Amino acid sequence: MSLELADAAVLEPGQRFPEIPRMSDPVFKSEFLQTMQARGFIHQITHPVELDAACAGGPVTGYIGFDATAPSLHVGHLIQIMMLRRLQQAGHRPIVVMGGGTTKVGDPTDKDASRPLLTDAQIQANIATIKGTFERFLTFGDGPTEAVMIDNDSWLSKFGYVEFLREFGVHFTINRMLAFDSVKARLEREQPMTFLEFNYMLMQSVDFLELERRLGCVLQMGGSDQWGNIVNGVELIRRVDGKPAFGLTTPLLSTASGAKMGKTMGGAVWLNADLRSPYDYWQFWRNTEDADVGRFLQLFTDLALDEIARLEALPGAAINQAKKVLANAATTLLHGPEAAARAAGAAEAAFVQGALSDDLPTYEVPSSDLAAGIVLAALAVDAGLAGSRGEARRLAQGGGLRLNDKAELDANRTVSDADLTDGVIKLAAGKKKIVLVKPV
Repeated sequence: MSLELADAAVLEPGQRFPEIPRMSDPVFKSEFLQTMQARGFIHQITHPVELDAACAGGPVTGYIGFDATAPSLHVGHLIQIMMLRRLQQAGHRPIVVMGGGTTKVGDPTDKDASRPLLTDAQIQANIATIKGTFERFLTFGDGPTEAVMIDNDSWLSKFGYVEFLREFGVHFTINRMLAFDSVKARLEREQPMTFLEFNYMLMQSVDFLELERRLGCVLQMGGSDQWGNIVNGVELIRRVDGKPAFGLTTPLLSTASGAKMGKTMGGAVWLNADLRSPYDYWQFWRNTEDADVGRFLQLFTDLALDEIARLEALPGAAINQAKKVLANAATTLLHGPEAAARAAGAAEAAFVQGALSDDLPTYEVPSSDLAAGIVLAALAVDAGLAGSRGEARRLAQGGGLRLNDKAELDANRTVSDADLTDGVIKLAAGKKKIVLVKPV
């Protein structure tokens, strides 16, 4: 964790906050920052002493923005959602900003290529399907600590181009913008950045300014890759309105083995149930690496820290009990207790008792294809149990590919409707992944 301190002076265009020696283990007074620190959320903070005092003095309003580039958010967004949850739990007001305006441009951060441009209709359709996710984690309403959701298109699309440049462009220098990692890294890799994308950081800064003026928002949070964009907004508010503003980032998450958080062989771990079933979501957390269990319990559940410490310290194979607790708690937060209980029950039935359940993930194949026969390796890939046919063959040779609970050493064998049992084919990879193949 690093905490960057800076003074509160009004800055001239191009000036940067002076850096003061970093505090390795600060002592916070506010419940919010104490919780964020104890659970491992904090990577960087602007003005930590001021922010701590503000949070200790009464409700503050903070926000995180989410662009609508897909019909669902994924597990990579979950740490940001949990930050808003922690803010509200500590007695403050969270704002969810849906990026109806910024999605039209596309965040270039950590990207080597421009995002595909979506139509207004596509963006609004994505926002409509994303909104429900936040209701699981936050309490919305009109109270001083109740969450607010707002679309930044409501102000960004109202600016005229010349008006936007005259009002805000004068506060940003090209020299400074080129120095930000999101821009510099792209240019160093000799990947083109469009002028459209170059404007994204200005738009995000204006978001913060508008929220400060409309809703009294003083805090922007995000991942550490957003640090430059967040600092721009902090500086803009302090320079233009002369008011306090703060930024806070989390570490970018990866698993203990170095994999990007939320990415699996089957793709993104979506939060919407129609894109990833509660069972698959439960299994994702159940399959957490041993070294990540404690950290993920801190970040993605509401369990008390002393209970997390107990679970994290379980020896040997007993750590699997902690993984089940993690899976149950994380799935309950997103999908509710009934869905979590069904997912846990389906896993128990499938892996311990060998039974089938309607809650197991399914893969549908045309009846005509199954009648003609499908190579097992190809079926394993299509069903998401292997990343390639070669991987499926290696899995089979090692005894890890099972068809109707029997190991299949030959991944080139043909699977057909003769393999149907009670109308389905049970296909498994290792001890943790099961798919029911159903003809349609």
